[in-house]
Amino acid sequence: MRHISKLPQVGTTIFTEMSALANKHDAINLSQGFPNFKSDKKLMEYVTQAMHSGYNQYAPMAGNMELRQAIANKFQSLYNSSYQTDTEITVTAGATQAIFTIISAFVKLEDEVIIFRPAYDCYEPAITLHGGKTVSVQLEAPNYLVNWDDVEAKISSKTKMIIINTPHNPTGTLWTKSDMLKLQELTKNTNIIVLSDEVYEHIIFDDEKHQSVCLFSELKMRSFITASFGKTFHNTGWKVGYCCAPEVLMKEFKKVHQFNVFSVNHPMQKGLADYMQTPSHYLELSAFYQQKRDLFLKLIKDSKFKVKPSKGTYFQIVDFSNITDESDVDFAKRLTVDYKLASIPLSGFNENNRDDSVLRFCFAKTDETLEKAAKILCSL
Repeated sequence: MRHISKLPQVGTTIFTEMSALANKHDAINLSQGFPNFKSDKKLMEYVTQAMHSGYNQYAPMAGNMELRQAIANKFQSLYNSSYQTDTEITVTAGATQAIFTIISAFVKLEDEVIIFRPAYDCYEPAITLHGGKTVSVQLEAPNYLVNWDDVEAKISSKTKMIIINTPHNPTGTLWTKSDMLKLQELTKNTNIIVLSDEVYEHIIFDDEKHQSVCLFSELKMRSFITASFGKTFHNTGWKVGYCCAPEVLMKEFKKVHQFNVFSVNHPMQKGLADYMQTPSHYLELSAFYQQKRDLFLKLIKDSKFKVKPSKGTYFQIVDFSNITDESDVDFAKRLTVDYKLASIPLSGFNENNRDDSVLRFCFAKTDETLEKAAKILCSL
């Protein structure tokens, strides 16, 4: 059979490639973003209880009502921002499905979508599949700050959507209140939709505050928020997330959602709803991961890597320019094969595979794993 690929430039993701290389060479895997420790036993008990209590058939399309109410309660208590459970919250099969569905619902042929690079790799393929054009704004190493003059210059009559991500994967940076106000100013009186990827909202360090789009009234009215229970509760394999948006936007989202997913794993939704009745389960997450970030940084402080501490997420980027002139991909592969430690090279997230000699490490690991990894890094 012959066919024309809709994604001719897309191959195996760098995440899959590096994890496969780690498995092949029995390397410590600090590449892909998943914890190597267990979820809370209590959460698993709630899910098991839900199964035994009969939550084994389809959930409502928008999600289990108790879970939607728990989500609404969280937004009210954390951000003093309200979302209606019936019309403005939908539970999804992970944040990636939410992102894909948002793009599917709104992006048409020749529409332009602005993304900020280095960008998580699921954004651009979804835009391309729907005939849209990706317009990139490159964040400059080592600080990865937004150049708002560049953003303003790239907004046009064809701009349908702007995708933002804070806390930011892969750099570990945060958007500031000033950033959000500037985005609000640039999109005011337009039909631009903002897709705000906030999956790491509960992993923020050094007493910084998460600047959610829902805190800014003009932004909230045009924005989707996507979130991930997998990132928050250490169970990425469950693939359960959610999105929130004003009713006029969510109505269009649901038109697509009902045909590509319809509903999400019911007992897990019920278990998550019960677990969220104790807010400390997510409120204490920043302190938990800051301990891991601080340990990792302390362990590699005498290495040759140049490091700016991550401000959020469970990723730390490091500059290896003092160690080798190799490309980031070649160095990452050699580090995996020869030294048994896997990371992610950042060039694949950048415009035109720009190489800034930076690797990303995931510190959502046991202390023992971080100690072993750091010993390798300090030996280079």
